[in-house]
Order: sequence, then structure tokens, then C-alpha cells
Amino acid sequence: MTGRPAAAVLPPPLRVWLGLIAAFAALVVAVLGIRYADEGEPGMVDARIQAAVDGVGPPWRYVALAADSLGEPVGAATLVVATVTGCLLLRRPRAAVFIVAGVGMTVATATLLKHLVGRTIHGGYLSYPSGHTAFATALALAVAMLATRRRDRDRDGLGPGRTAGTLLVLAAALVAGAAMGWAQVALGAHYPTDALGGWCTALAVIPATAWLVDRTADRLADAGRRERR
Repeated sequence: MTGRPAAAVLPPPLRVWLGLIAAFAALVVAVLGIRYADEGEPGMVDARIQAAVDGVGPPWRYVALAADSLGEPVGAATLVVATVTGCLLLRRPRAAVFIVAGVGMTVATATLLKHLVGRTIHGGYLSYPSGHTAFATALALAVAMLATRRRDRDRDGLGPGRTAGTLLVLAAALVAGAAMGWAQVALGAHYPTDALGGWCTALAVIPATAWLVDRTADRLADAGRRERR
């Protein structure tokens, strides 16, 4: 029966912390969405950050364009397929399902929020939250969670396993979200608060999706065992 905990995609030591972070992130997404609903201009914070970041020239513009391409359909699909292939090669089908479901739910949520909030940039393009930032953060967060679960040996959820795991997951999400968010602002595709909203969208959706995947997979496994009896 040792295979069940090892198969989980949501590391047991991280469940409480990621749950709290997800709840706070969802609150941030909602507050920002209400604040900037139906607006088409940058806020005070947006304007100050944009003044320092927007319109970067070479070579940083090329870096921003490269990062942006990873969030476009072809680049995003390539990253997801590569990650799912790695999970399958490691014989972790639940992890593969989690990657697809987590990233898919995050992007779908960001897209839905864009239409609900109605914030625009450049005269009509829906901007809040940033889908590129949400995607990059979601993929990095999901991979970090899987890596943490694979290395975790603290079955009781106590001690350094929880602290180190939480820091690893948050660091991965921060680096990926900051990099993609910077690229979007530098290219003028999003306001800084759009990037923050995309980052928080991933932080809210990925832990919830992981919990749902684990619950569903465990129930299916239990049903299968009962049938074999």
C-alpha cells in the first residue's frame, strides 16, 4: 500500500500552506479584478512600473520576445507536451494528468476572468489577468510540486520537509511569473497589475487542481480494488 502516497501530486507537507496561499491569491485576483473592471488605462502603480520597464531596447527586447513566445500556443503546447512526456517516461501518469489539467484550468480561468473583468489595453484588447503569466507560473508551480513530492521523505509532514518544499514551490512560481510578467510589461502587452493577477490566478488554481486530481485518482483506485475483491 506504499504506492498511494508516492503517487500523490499534492505533497502532504505542503497541503495546508498551499491551501492558504491559494485562498489569499484568489482574494487578490478578485480585489484587483473589481478595482480595474472595465477600465482601459493604467493605474498609479502600473504607470510608475511601466515608466521603468515598458519599451526596452535590444538586447533585452529579444529576451522579452523569447519569453513571450513560450506563452504563445506553439511554445506553450511544446512545453506542456515535453513535461507530460517526461512524466510518462517516469511512469507517473497521475502527474501527467495533473500537468494537463492544472495548466488547462489555469489558462481557462484566466480567459474567463478577462471577459468578466473587461479591462482593456491598447484600445480594446482584454488584459486582466495576463494569460501568459498565468501559464508560465502554473507550469513552473506544477513541476516544482512534483519535484518536491518526489524528493520528500518526511511522511509526517513535519520538520524541514514542509519548509524547504514550500520555499522551493514558491521560488519556482515567483521566478517564472516574474520573468513572464516582466516580458509582458516590457513589450507593452499588459499592465503590471495584469501580470500580478495572472500570477495569483495560477497560485489559486494549481493547488486546487492538484487536490482534485488526487481525490479523483484515489477514488478510482479504491473502486478498482473493491471490484477485484
